[in-house]
Amino acid sequence: MSTQPTEIKLHQQSRMLEITFSDGICYQLPSEFLRVYSPSAEVCGHGPGQEVLQVGKKEVGITRIVPVGSYAVQIDFDDGHDSGLYSWDYLYKLAKYQPALWRDYLERVAAAGASREPLPGSKKTANNT
Repeated sequence: MSTQPTEIKLHQQSRMLEITFSDGICYQLPSEFLRVYSPSAEVCGHGPGQEVLQVGKKEVGITRIVPVGSYAVQIDFDDGHDSGLYSWDYLYKLAKYQPALWRDYLERVAAAGASREPLPGSKKTANNT
């Protein structure tokens, strides 16, 4: 069963994407969460075990949301990342499992000895990982 969004709102100041699905449930997804879970090859790699941990993305924002047919959106981020196509099913999965996915991400960042904070003096770039 495919769950489709009925409403998508971008809140620039809070860096939140508010999305209501056809089942009536409304979720708020932070830009950072969407960025670190981008379905792009840059983040996911080209196969299992090739994932690239995204760090330094705490302040990332969304600059644009572009519809792709009737099945997805492309989300452009202010660090230059714009290659992920977020299908409705993928967005629903992210929304539904956000707490567990976020905990997993925070554990991976800690295990890597990395930080969510942007590097001091660094420009926002797509390769700021």
